[in-house]
Amino acid sequence: MKSDFILAITQLSAEKNLPKDVVIAAVEAALVSAYRKDAFSPNQNIQVKISQVTGKVQVWAEMNVVERVSDSRSEISLAAARRIKPDAEIGQTVMVESTPANAGRIAAQTAKQVIMQRLHEAEHSAIIEEFAGREGTVVSGLVQRIEPRQILVDVGRTEAVLPAVEQVPGERYRVGQRLKMVILEVAKTPKGPRVVVSRTHPDLVRRLFEVEVPEIHAGIVEIKSIAREAGSRSKVAVAARQEGVDPVGCCVGLRGIRIQNIVSELNGEKIDVVGWNAEPGAFIASALNPAQIVAVEMNRAEGVATVIVPDRQLSLAIGKEGQNVRLAAKLTGWRIDIKSASAAESERLAAAAAKATVEASLPIEKEESVIGMEEISEPEKSAKTAEVDTDIREPEPIAAGASSETAPQFKPAFSKPTDVVKLRFAEDILTPVKTDTQKKKKKKKGVSGKESEEEIAARRSRRSSVDYSIDDDQEY
Repeated sequence: MKSDFILAITQLSAEKNLPKDVVIAAVEAALVSAYRKDAFSPNQNIQVKISQVTGKVQVWAEMNVVERVSDSRSEISLAAARRIKPDAEIGQTVMVESTPANAGRIAAQTAKQVIMQRLHEAEHSAIIEEFAGREGTVVSGLVQRIEPRQILVDVGRTEAVLPAVEQVPGERYRVGQRLKMVILEVAKTPKGPRVVVSRTHPDLVRRLFEVEVPEIHAGIVEIKSIAREAGSRSKVAVAARQEGVDPVGCCVGLRGIRIQNIVSELNGEKIDVVGWNAEPGAFIASALNPAQIVAVEMNRAEGVATVIVPDRQLSLAIGKEGQNVRLAAKLTGWRIDIKSASAAESERLAAAAAKATVEASLPIEKEESVIGMEEISEPEKSAKTAEVDTDIREPEPIAAGASSETAPQFKPAFSKPTDVVKLRFAEDILTPVKTDTQKKKKKKKGVSGKESEEEIAARRSRRSSVDYSIDDDQEY
């Protein structure tokens, strides 16, 4: 029959949710501290053994083998030592059972404190081992106490901390309320293990989908990315790993029953499930649901996507306070710029007009002065150009009876508008030029205003020679 001591250890093990071996080890360490202060030397090596069957306590003390014993607590004679260990020699140490008959009040109090301390340490180590590997998983707990900066939630063996920054804005908590949270951090502090949980982390949405959607748990459907604004709206991009599976339909469920369970757990937070696509343009268009997209222009160098939507869909694509486009940018990893169709068309026309203006302002390059001279070398080209500029061909006479259509046409020696030959008029050719002698012979008129006979005769002869040289048939 087990003793009362073993029953007490078993009960203590059940209360602390610790293995019996751990509790017995803690009691043995406590008894060592208690007996050392009461019946043994402070630095003496002592070991305590407790039988798990009978509950008997045995204390073993290490003693030095000497010829003459001066301190019975730490020394033993050679004869007594050889009864325990036949090959014992002087100067060696042997373990001798030295269980005290009883312990004093101070020793008992010390043992109690040590036992509680060791049990707390063992409990803390067990809690850390349990929760250390569960970071990122969902845990369910009851609200125990509400404080200004945090909420303490009972998660089983310990109380988890829900800080204010990890609480969903607008949610109301009450004592005794059951919550589902995701474990963020498990740390060991001087006051014990600290388990930090969150209600705003995107992994909470991921774990809830894994619980509610069997295809995600089995790996048939994969969650590619999640963008969340806790308490308001979330977007989830899903893709199928197996052909013939509708990933969005699997997440929504029949008549939306699966998605409704997740929404209820998140206190009415809206969730948009969109299909993932390897093409960024198609993925961005899908992420902006429920807005309709006209076109998506990608700038891969800067990571910017310009999305064009109908004018009536502009506010829907942007969302309330820009929430829809903001979540789409987080979901896709692209910077998204949304424009209406009319604004995009106006910018396109303005750009085209500016381009036309720039092109019109550019100088027109002059063509070669002679057609077919591209293949002529530079010296030959300059000689040919000079020949063309100075050669003026007269039109060939038209044969009698030939029509204007069959008659040979006049071909100018120059081939471009810029190579125009300067024309000369008959007046410029036939007008006589005054000589230096004539200029010097010019005389002044007399006082009476009459010209001399020689001047009148010279003027008449000069006039007659000019008039008749223009056209012999002209009459005056």
